Amino acid sequence: MPMTHTTDIKEQYAYIIDFLPTGHAEDTRPIHLRKPLAQSLGADYFILLELSVKEDIRIEIESKVFVGKGERDVVKHVEKRLTYEELTPSARVELPYMIEKIVRENEAKYVDFFNNAQPITTRLHMLELLPGIGKKMMWAIIDERKKGKFKSFADIEARIKGLHHPDKLIAKRIEQEIQDELMKYRMFAR
Repeated sequence: MPMTHTTDIKEQYAYIIDFLPTGHAEDTRPIHLRKPLAQSLGADYFILLELSVKEDIRIEIESKVFVGKGERDVVKHVEKRLTYEELTPSARVELPYMIEKIVRENEAKYVDFFNNAQPITTRLHMLELLPGIGKKMMWAIIDERKKGKFKSFADIEARIKGLHHPDKLIAKRIEQEIQDELMKYRMFAR
């Protein structure tokens, strides 16, 4: 699992976390000159993107839109990659919910993380990067997965005493990686 910050990775789909029908509030141009924008979260690499939306299209928060190469039905252009600080207050509120939704929709991928996480250094394991997991919990997970691979979040929760909501632990880590672009070890967000 690569842990580097890669700039050539492209998202194919993104989830809308805020829709600005008349662009940014601080845009001082007359309203008729502004273009509709959306702030979004990439579905695969959790890349924050600002999108220009085709005219006369209203999109709902949480809708999934195509942002890859080729004909797009909703998005006119991917304007730029955003930092967490550039998100609107509404997008910041929506972000944790959207991350959790993506994690739950891709349960098998994140259960595999628990099955396959490896040491990063001789003193640090990938599992320890999840909020609330220390050495004792890490060893409990490693010992339990030797008995058989985890099949679901519910399976992890049932087999590891004291580990609650593994999906929320993954989501919280993703949120931390999005908020801190200088974070040394990045496992999910690019």
